[in-house]
Amino acid sequence: MKSGLSLIALALAFTAPVALHAQDKVDDKAKAEKPAADYEPQVRTTKLSGTFGGQRINYAATIGETVIRNKDGVPEVAVVTTSYVREPRDPNRPITFLFNGGPGSGTVWLMMGAFGPKRVAIPGTGVDDGAPPYPIVDNPDALLDVTDVVFIDPPGTGFSHLIGKADPEDYYGVTQDAKLVAEVIRRWLNDNGRWNSPKYLGGESYGTTRSAAVANQLMNETYNDVGLNGIILISTVLDFAAGADTPGNELSPITNLPSMAATALYHGKATAPSVEAFVEEARQWAIGPYASALLKGQKLQGEERAAIRRELSRFTGLSETYLESADLRVTPNRFYKELLRDRGLTVGRLDSRYTGKDYDNAGEGPDNDPSFYGIDASYTAAINSWSRDGLGFRTDREYQSIGRIGGQWDWRIGGRDSNAYLNVAPYIGQALRENSGLKVLVAQGYYDFATPFFAAEYALSRTGIPQDRIQYTYYGAGHMMYIRDEDRHKLSADVRAFIRGQ
Repeated sequence: MKSGLSLIALALAFTAPVALHAQDKVDDKAKAEKPAADYEPQVRTTKLSGTFGGQRINYAATIGETVIRNKDGVPEVAVVTTSYVREPRDPNRPITFLFNGGPGSGTVWLMMGAFGPKRVAIPGTGVDDGAPPYPIVDNPDALLDVTDVVFIDPPGTGFSHLIGKADPEDYYGVTQDAKLVAEVIRRWLNDNGRWNSPKYLGGESYGTTRSAAVANQLMNETYNDVGLNGIILISTVLDFAAGADTPGNELSPITNLPSMAATALYHGKATAPSVEAFVEEARQWAIGPYASALLKGQKLQGEERAAIRRELSRFTGLSETYLESADLRVTPNRFYKELLRDRGLTVGRLDSRYTGKDYDNAGEGPDNDPSFYGIDASYTAAINSWSRDGLGFRTDREYQSIGRIGGQWDWRIGGRDSNAYLNVAPYIGQALRENSGLKVLVAQGYYDFATPFFAAEYALSRTGIPQDRIQYTYYGAGHMMYIRDEDRHKLSADVRAFIRGQ
């Protein structure tokens, strides 16, 4: 993904719906129309050991396909899961189900970056991952000392795929996907005798959207409830309207401002005693004077406008001249290009600590996202090496780190108004209200523009969402905060404490 077009794929991969070419749909449909016959699922189990959380642990690593059939019993989907289960097996141990986002992103990021027993070791300081070979090392931050873990790749991601004449419309959508993942979880619990285990659900990016939708399917949509103990939201996006960079949407400048402040401070374009203090100041100003000013629209004039412009410049590191030209509303794409234009650099979307150098220094937005092309090759190499060589999975299919299914995604979750205002945060609220034992962990990076931390806070502070069982943790990196060693250790410790109930 080294071309300028990768920004399109990147936006698709981590948060928002993007239309792809019609040929992509034709190609995906052609792949789906391979003969189904009697599909024989592949399952491989390897016995391993490692040290996690300071404990030496024996475990079984199983990579295998779960075949989903239609009402006529015809195989339609092969979902690949990779599970790590401590031995000897204990049905009372917690079990955590994890997935990444997109829609269309495989679980490679969480498995090979954060919580799997092996990880790919790359620079976590804003430097490109370079060329192979990439070190694949033991990961003492994996969670096997406190929970068994199952990584799920929904169809169109990883090695998972549609079978035969399966219709993508039946599986590619917010609700369709959630129903499928919920069924895979129920099947895994049944096949492994884990119905009464403490259960945790977690996702990253769109995987947090999926977490809310899957929790709804497990606990609210049938009488055959699967109770959850916890939901882990990493780089959260629940309310898509809050982050939509659409003309006339005043929420986006407000929810992005604290991330801009953190980034300006990191790159020396602002001054403050600490990032924590600066983003808190930015939060309060954004939700107060800035929000009030934006809602006045063109009625904001004179000294009041000048005062807002001065403060906005202080927080963002951008000149008052530029801010006036942008009518006090700077989209993230413009910010990536403008902040360090005087240095001939752009900043990253997934992680604004990263910098890149464009073809030239003109233009409104960057050529590419340096925080994605700085890590993608290493993760792709690592997941293929570990799955095929380490765990023995045999397939001629290409692992889809970022699959092209977002253009086919059905974003509807309700009636007309719901379709225009995609927000799954109410699912979290209902789950918390109806399950007194449920708690939520929200993990956010300060330098993440794909899923800004203030947008997550905004979404989860709305009416109907109990606040006493939601815990927030913050990290000094971006969307994949775990690429930074200090943040991987902290994230692992925070999740461990969450599962232990500390």
